Amino acid sequence: MKKDYYEVLGVGRSATKDEIKKAYRKLAVQFHPDKNPDNKDAEEHFKEVNEAYEALSNDDKRRRYDQFGHAGVGSSAASGSGGQYAGASDFSDIFSAVNDMFGGGRSRAGGGAPFGFEEFFGGGGGARKGRASAGIQGTDLKIRLKLTLEEIAKGVDKTLKIKKQVACKECNGSGSKSGATESCKTCNGTGEVRQAQKTMFGQFVNIAACPTCGGEGRIIKDRCTSCYGEGIKLGEVTVKVTVPAGVQDGNYLTLRGQGNTGPRGGAAGDLIVVLEEIPHELFSRNGDDVVYTLAVSFPDLVLGTKVDVPTLDGAVKLTIPPSTQPETMLRIPGYGIGHLRGSSRGDQYVKVNVYVPKDLSHQDKELLKELKKSQGISPDAHNDPHAKSFFEKARDIFS
Repeated sequence: MKKDYYEVLGVGRSATKDEIKKAYRKLAVQFHPDKNPDNKDAEEHFKEVNEAYEALSNDDKRRRYDQFGHAGVGSSAASGSGGQYAGASDFSDIFSAVNDMFGGGRSRAGGGAPFGFEEFFGGGGGARKGRASAGIQGTDLKIRLKLTLEEIAKGVDKTLKIKKQVACKECNGSGSKSGATESCKTCNGTGEVRQAQKTMFGQFVNIAACPTCGGEGRIIKDRCTSCYGEGIKLGEVTVKVTVPAGVQDGNYLTLRGQGNTGPRGGAAGDLIVVLEEIPHELFSRNGDDVVYTLAVSFPDLVLGTKVDVPTLDGAVKLTIPPSTQPETMLRIPGYGIGHLRGSSRGDQYVKVNVYVPKDLSHQDKELLKELKKSQGISPDAHNDPHAKSFFEKARDIFS
């Protein structure tokens, strides 16, 4: 999930612009790809640092971020393989926020020749697309869902009530009472502002998000008083989640388009459901098999018996063979957990242990004393320390 922008830059929420810029410069130099070639981790950190700085260095975006979090600035949390920098279609977009290296993030030397970051990443000298877009992508939402072993064994459908950002009903998500917008006069609808700067290398042009429209290219007329022009409000919705059999603790399901709604008509993010397995009071899990520990009396272990044992599908009759040894594992086929990628199920194993009573009557004690005298049940009769081993007997024969 997305990291907090203040945490990414290592500053507090009350940090000044100068403190934010100072922290950004330090991290941008540390993780810049020029200094970390072929380092994917550094590349991802560099993206995060630039994304955080672009949001927190802009007064309007910072206000929206402080109020609505990532939903307010259109950042979408990554799900799966690292995600993508919000709003970036290539590296040249990412570096548009870098304003302290080579005279600017996306810099043009006089005459239109590519220089600095675009030269390194192949940004080229072609015309750049504007930032303006219809709405802002909503953020992903992560929740945790607890499941019993019985639910995991067969799969289950869950209906959940979740709180998330939804479209404002007063303005239908537009952020405007009348739904009217106009092109931003500061950036002429491009969502960007450019500032020329002369250096010893020539003239450079710094490109940054428009401070008036926050990079959207349009200004809202008659801001909605219910959502303060954001087009989203905190609400509650009902979501149905289908959990297949065989999932494990820590697995997650991604529901596309069920996350937070984007500001001003932006598409919704995803809902990520992280699964948690509730420990069972009777069974332990081993992959798709379950294990149950059964205590059996000594006479039943010796003579054999039939007992009812619990399973995930109810009680079943289990045969304990005569002379069963403690710690023996007896198998009940097909009573385990359903396979995640198949229609069959695992097995249940019953671990047999001998039951040792704590309180005995006088009569029971006398019976045990008599039984103890029997040579048939005495371990000494089967483990005579004075008995000769096979090698000792063989030595006596040939000596």
